[in-house]
Amino acid sequence: MKLNIKDKFNKKLPSDPILENSRRQVSEACFSYVTPKQTSKAELLHVSPEMLENLGLTEADVRTKDFLNIFTGNQVQENTKPYAMCYGGHQFGNWAGQLGDGRAINLCEVEHNGKNWALQLKGAGETPYSRTADGLAVLRSSIREYLCSEAMFHLGVPTTRALSLALSGDEVLRDFMYDGNSAYEKGAIVCRTAESFLRFGNYQIFAARQDEKNLTKLVDYTIKYHFPHLGEPSKNSYLAFFKEVANRTLKMIIHWQRVGFVHGVMNTDNMSILGLTIDYGPYGWLEGYDYGWTPNTTDRQHKRYRYGNQPNIGLWNLLQLANALYPLIEEAEPLEAILNQYKKDFDKRQLDMMRSKLGFLMKDEKDQLLIQDLEDNLHLTETDMTIFFRDLSNVKKEEPSKGLKIVYDAFYKPDEVVGNIEKRWGDWFATYTSRLQKELLSDEERRLKMNQVNPKYVLRNYMAQLAIDDADNGDYKLIGELFQMLKKPYDEQPQYQKWFVKRPDWARHKVGCSMLSCSS
Repeated sequence: MKLNIKDKFNKKLPSDPILENSRRQVSEACFSYVTPKQTSKAELLHVSPEMLENLGLTEADVRTKDFLNIFTGNQVQENTKPYAMCYGGHQFGNWAGQLGDGRAINLCEVEHNGKNWALQLKGAGETPYSRTADGLAVLRSSIREYLCSEAMFHLGVPTTRALSLALSGDEVLRDFMYDGNSAYEKGAIVCRTAESFLRFGNYQIFAARQDEKNLTKLVDYTIKYHFPHLGEPSKNSYLAFFKEVANRTLKMIIHWQRVGFVHGVMNTDNMSILGLTIDYGPYGWLEGYDYGWTPNTTDRQHKRYRYGNQPNIGLWNLLQLANALYPLIEEAEPLEAILNQYKKDFDKRQLDMMRSKLGFLMKDEKDQLLIQDLEDNLHLTETDMTIFFRDLSNVKKEEPSKGLKIVYDAFYKPDEVVGNIEKRWGDWFATYTSRLQKELLSDEERRLKMNQVNPKYVLRNYMAQLAIDDADNGDYKLIGELFQMLKKPYDEQPQYQKWFVKRPDWARHKVGCSMLSCSS
C-alpha cells in the first residue's frame, strides 16, 4: 500500500514539547504528538470506493493487513507522526477554554492528483485533550458519521468525508442519553478525510491566551497552504482570508437549509475554516418542516442550534473568529463590514435558493411574499420537508386545483388539512401556479431542474437507526444499501422507493430517531 505522504501541519507548525500522553493544558503549540491505541480485534465493515481513488489507493489495498492496521490505529504508517490538534471554542455561547482533539488522531496528509487530504481516525484512543473521556467511539455514532459525511458530499453540501468504518473489537462504556444509565457498546473507528481539519477554535485558543506569535504562524500557514491565492501575509491578506471564510461558511449553511439538515452542535470548535460540515454528532434532517427543531437533547431547552437559527449562529461564530483575528488586523471596521455583508448576502442567497427549490429561474418582486406564505403554511400542520419539495415538482402550471393533492403524501396528519388550512393551501397553489406561468420552461423542464436541488433521499435518523440496530446484531448489509442509495440522492432510484416515505410512527419518539445526545 503506497500513500504519497506530504505532511505539513506537523512539520511547519509548533508542537507540544511534552511527549507524554497525559491530560493537560497545552500552550504555545498547535498540536501534540500521540500514538493511536491498539485494538483487540479490528474488523473492516465498509470502505468508500471514491475516497480510495481520491487517495490513490485500490480495492486490492483494502484487502491488505497494512490497510486494516493503519486505518484502525494498530500500525503507524512509515515516515509519519500522528498527532492531535490543540484548539479552544465557544460551546453553546460560552467560552470553554482549551478543547482539542479529544477522540481524533490525525495520521498524516496525503497528496494525490494535486489535492491535499488529511487523514484522521475518530475513536482511536486518548489524547492530551481527552479531558475526562476515553477517546474512543462506539459503532452507533461511527455509522452515523460514516454514512452522513458521504451522503452530504453527494447532496452537494461542503463536507468532510469518510474513507473507512471499522470495528475495534473492544467494548466501550457510554451513557447514551446522559441519564445515568451507562452500558457497554461495540467500539468502532472511522477514518475521516478533508483538505484540513482546522477549526475556528484553532485560532481562538491563541487569541484567548494572547499568544499573537503563534496565532500569526497559524494564520500565515493557513493562507499559504489553503488560501494561496490571497498572497503574502499582510493585513490585507488577513482580511481577505476572513472574508473568504465568511463566504464559505454562508455557502455551507445555505446548503444545509436547502436540504433540511440540522447540525445540532454549531460550537465554534465545530466550525471548519474551509467551510466544510464537520463533526457529525447529534445531527438530523427535518422530518416535519419546523424552524424551531433541533436534534440535540442538550439543546432541548434553549434550542440555540435549531434549524431556523443556523444562519444566525454562523454569523455569531464568525464574530468570534473576527475577535480572534483582530490582533493581526488592529482595525474593527473592515471586519465589521465583512460581517454586515454576510447578513446582506444571506438574504439574497436564501431567496435565490428558495427560488430554485420552487422552480423559478426568473426573479419577481413578489417572490419573497410567496415564499413567506409557503413557510407559514408548512408550519400549519406537520409537513415532511423532503417529500413536499420533491412532490412539488409534479405540479403543473395550468392545474392549480390539483396542487394540494399532489403534495398530500407529505402531511403527517392529512385529516388536519381541512377548513382554513385547506383554504390557505388552495390560495397558495393558485398564486404559485400563476407565478409559474411567467416562467419560460415547460412543466417537464422545470420538474427536472427542481429535482436537481430537492433531494428524494436523505439520511433520515430512523434509517441510520435501522442500520445501527442491524449492526448491533452483526448484520452490516443495510450500511452498504444506504451507502449506495445516498450516492444518488437526486435520482428516482425506483429500487429504493421504500425509503421515500415519511418517518414511521414508531420512530417519532424512539431514542436515536427523534433526538440525540452529544454522545451520539
